[in-house]
Amino acid sequence: MTRYDRIVRGGLVVTGEGVARADIAIAGETIAAIAPDMEGVSREEIDARGLHVLPGAVDIHVHFNEPGRTEWEGWATGSAACAVGGTTTVAEMPLNAHPPTLDGPAFDTKRAAAQAGSYVDFALWGGLTPLNLDRMQELAQRGVIGFKAFMSNSGIADFPAADDATLLQGMQTAAASGLPVAVHAENDAITSALAVRAVAEGRTGPRDYLASRPAIAETEAIARAIHLAEETGCALHVVHVSTGRGVALIAEARARGVDVTAETCPHYLLFTEDDLERLGAVAKCAPPLRPRSDVDALWQALFDGDIHVVASDHSPAPPEMKTGDDFFAIWGGISGCQSLLGALLFAGHIERGLPLASVAALLAEQPAQRLRMAGKGRIAIGCDADLVLVDLGERYTLAPEQLRYRHRRSPFANMAFAGKPRRTILRGETIAIDGEPVDAPRGCLVKPTPAEQR
Repeated sequence: MTRYDRIVRGGLVVTGEGVARADIAIAGETIAAIAPDMEGVSREEIDARGLHVLPGAVDIHVHFNEPGRTEWEGWATGSAACAVGGTTTVAEMPLNAHPPTLDGPAFDTKRAAAQAGSYVDFALWGGLTPLNLDRMQELAQRGVIGFKAFMSNSGIADFPAADDATLLQGMQTAAASGLPVAVHAENDAITSALAVRAVAEGRTGPRDYLASRPAIAETEAIARAIHLAEETGCALHVVHVSTGRGVALIAEARARGVDVTAETCPHYLLFTEDDLERLGAVAKCAPPLRPRSDVDALWQALFDGDIHVVASDHSPAPPEMKTGDDFFAIWGGISGCQSLLGALLFAGHIERGLPLASVAALLAEQPAQRLRMAGKGRIAIGCDADLVLVDLGERYTLAPEQLRYRHRRSPFANMAFAGKPRRTILRGETIAIDGEPVDAPRGCLVKPTPAEQR
C-alpha cells in the first residue's frame, strides 16, 4: 500500500475544472495524488469533510516594510496575518522598507529578514527608479520577481517616481531580463497640481482628497504605460486598478497583443468613495476609493475575465500616521492582507455567485502564472502542497482583536464575512489553524522560472 506523509481527506477540492470531493495525498512538500476515497496510509490524516479545499492564495502585492520600518509592520506580523487568512505566498514590494530594494545588497538584507520571520513563502519585487537603472540586472540575477515603478509620488523619499525616460529605459532592461514591470499608474502632474491647489485653499477633507485624484489621472497613466510597454516588448502589470475605464484600456491592449495584465484589490470591490467619509483615515489609499459605478464595473470585469489578479496592496503604517483632519497629510495605505481570501469568498462567491474556480484563479493560479512561480497557485499533482481549508457555511465578524497585524486597524475590521479559513498548509506543513499561526516561521524565497522554461 502506498505511503504518504499526509492525506487531506474528504474535502470539496477547488481546481480550474470546478469543485469535486476528493482526497489529497502529500509526499514531502508536494501533492502526490488526488482521488476520491484514496487508498494509502500516512503518518497524518487531516479531516476536511464539510470543508472546501482551495489553493493557498498568492498575494503579489504586499508591503511588510522590513528592514528599516519594522515598526510599520514587519515580516513576522504581516506574514502571520497572511497565514491565518489563507495566503501561502506573497510578493513583497520594494518600497517602504529602508533601504528600498534597489540593488543587490538591499535584496540580500530583505531576503535575510524575510527568511528569519516569514510564515509564508515570499518573492521580492525590485525597484525601477531614476536611482537604480544601472542596478536592475544585479537585482534580476539575485532573483527578483519583477520591477515596480511609481508614475506618481510614492510618498517615500528614497523611492522617487519614474519619469517617462526612466520608465522607457527600465522597461527595456526588464524586457531583456524577461521580467515584468508593475506600475502604480497615476499622472503625477494632475494629482500634484490639484493637491497643491486644494491645500492652498484650505480644502483638506476626504472629498477634497478624492477630487485631487480623478479617474483621468489613472487612465492617462495606464494608457502611457501600455504605450511604453508595447514599444519595448516589456510585460506590464498594472497594480490596483480602481476604475472600469482603466480595466477597459488594458483589455483593449491585450486584444491587440500587448502583454499586459490588470490587478485590483478588495477595497476597490467592497467600498465606495462614500465609505471614505464614513470610515475616515483608515480607508485612505491611492488611487482612492471610487463611485459605485466603478465598483460595479470592476465586478463585471471580474466576471468577464478582464481582471487577472486580486491582491491586497497591504500597506500599513503606525496609528499616528493614519489620524488627523488633513487628508493630504494622512498616510495613504490600507491594511488588508488577512482579509484577502475572505473578502472575495464572501463578496464575490457568496453574495454575487462568482464561481469558486474563478476565486481560486484570481487569488492563486493567475498571479502565480503571471510571475512565473513554479509549483504555486494550483491544486495539481507535482505542485507545492499549499492549501487552505475553508468553511463556507460559517459566518463571522472580523474583530480587531483577531487581526494579526502589528497595528490592528483596517477598514475590513468589524465587517461580516462568510467562508472562514480553518487550516492553512504550506508545502505540506500546517502553518495556521483557526486564526492562530502554528510553529515557527518557515517561509522560503520563490524565484521566477526562467523565461525559456515557461
